[in-house]
Amino acid sequence: MTATSCDRTVLVVEDDREVRDAIAEVLADSEYKAVGAANGVEALEQLRNAPIRPCVILLDVMMPTMDGWAFRAEQQRDPSVKDIPVILLSANTDVRSAAAQMQAAGFLAKPVAVDSLLDTVERFCALDSAASGGDANQGAGGT
Repeated sequence: MTATSCDRTVLVVEDDREVRDAIAEVLADSEYKAVGAANGVEALEQLRNAPIRPCVILLDVMMPTMDGWAFRAEQQRDPSVKDIPVILLSANTDVRSAAAQMQAAGFLAKPVAVDSLLDTVERFCALDSAASGGDANQGAGGT
């Protein structure tokens, strides 16, 4: 990865294609660039080969091949991607506990409310924009 700005890019790691596509569509409607991955292995490949690093990773916990726990452990071991914030997505009632154990930046309970999703993503894209010299309030809707 060579870019210093995320350019409103969000990595959506979700094994359910319909959920992944719905999240990507909501993000695209708000001028974010969603990149999808069906499991942790795909997500790591995306991260390591992406020309632009995402502002934030939206991570499902339960997935085949490599689940959210294994992905997060691998991400934290890789210096090139370990500082990208992760927001857990889960229908499990213990998502708060899982987020704390994984040292995630936060969590969203499924089904995800559109406003919560967009507010959360904007927080991280605004932080990235501010860190790279952009206007942190641009597109934040006055929040």
